[in-house]
Amino acid sequence: MKYLLTVCALALAAPAHAQWTGGDGAPTSPLPCDGSTVTPEPVAYDGGTVANEGSKAGKPLRVVDIPKLIGIGYFDSSARGVAKGAEALGTVTVTTDGPTQANIDDQITLIDNYITSGVDGILFAANDPVAIAPVLRKALAAGINVVGYDSDAEPDARQWFVNPAEFNGVAKSLIDQLAEGIGPDGSFAIVTSTFTTPNQARWISEMEAYQQACYPDMTWLETVEAQEDNILSFNQATTLINKYGEDLNGIVGMTSVATPAAAEAVTQAGLCGETTVIGLATPNAMKPYVASDCVKSAVLWDTGAMGAAAVMALRAAADGTLKPGDTSFDAGDLGTLQIAHGSQILLGAPTVFTSANINDFDF
Repeated sequence: MKYLLTVCALALAAPAHAQWTGGDGAPTSPLPCDGSTVTPEPVAYDGGTVANEGSKAGKPLRVVDIPKLIGIGYFDSSARGVAKGAEALGTVTVTTDGPTQANIDDQITLIDNYITSGVDGILFAANDPVAIAPVLRKALAAGINVVGYDSDAEPDARQWFVNPAEFNGVAKSLIDQLAEGIGPDGSFAIVTSTFTTPNQARWISEMEAYQQACYPDMTWLETVEAQEDNILSFNQATTLINKYGEDLNGIVGMTSVATPAAAEAVTQAGLCGETTVIGLATPNAMKPYVASDCVKSAVLWDTGAMGAAAVMALRAAADGTLKPGDTSFDAGDLGTLQIAHGSQILLGAPTVFTSANINDFDF
């Protein structure tokens, strides 16, 4: 029996499913199976417009950073990146504040309060792309610059979005890693945050499309929610193992919480060596499981660089040096980043952490 707990965003599907599987229903663009490069087609700027544009150029900025939630390693790391980027700029003061759970209502309330109290800029990672949009449009109308990262809103509700990795690129990386662990005809399930979390739903759709094109004999069993909660993620992974038994070769966790929790579930079940774990996770959280050889690889990006790029983009948008129609963005020490899909700043390809490189990272 070979289980695979692959932790990240995955929705690989057969023609029919007994359980809800996931995805956002939007069009997909799966990458070629042979790994050849695809350059995105140019798209006109589709971001929002801030009132009194240019009025903050060159002036000190007070910015609030509102991630999906606070108190987890992933967003602690992005917050440190935001702070580092602000320090390098020298003209931006940032406060990170967010809900203690991935709750969109709490996130909206926080943003609304900061609009009322008066800030110059808002950075955000959305818990729901549609629900958050009205309050972000309110911020733009109040003359507040708005930049997203990690998890987007509706494009016209913010000026720019720092995309830490292309959705189809993450999908390819995860499914290829999955196939190495369970083979081209294995079965798997997913542990996600919520069914409406935008980046995870998008990954699920892209992974399904890539899997069907490149590994059509794989079977996707089920997707379950775990609210980015460690205990719930562990329990959901354990439930999937018990529910499907030998029919489950893999569990794909879509969050930095679900991946180590699934690895711990495999460890406690005594399935290391039989159960492979892979997924989106910070390297520090996965180091013990890689060291024990219970996990072969995990996938993510540099969350600190993501946060730094976001605050630099907000500064540049306020100054007018980042503007609609630009095809690239000078992100200082991060180099020149590509702009694609209308108003997305691409951080780059995802990183696969293995025993060969995981100790080179500290976040």
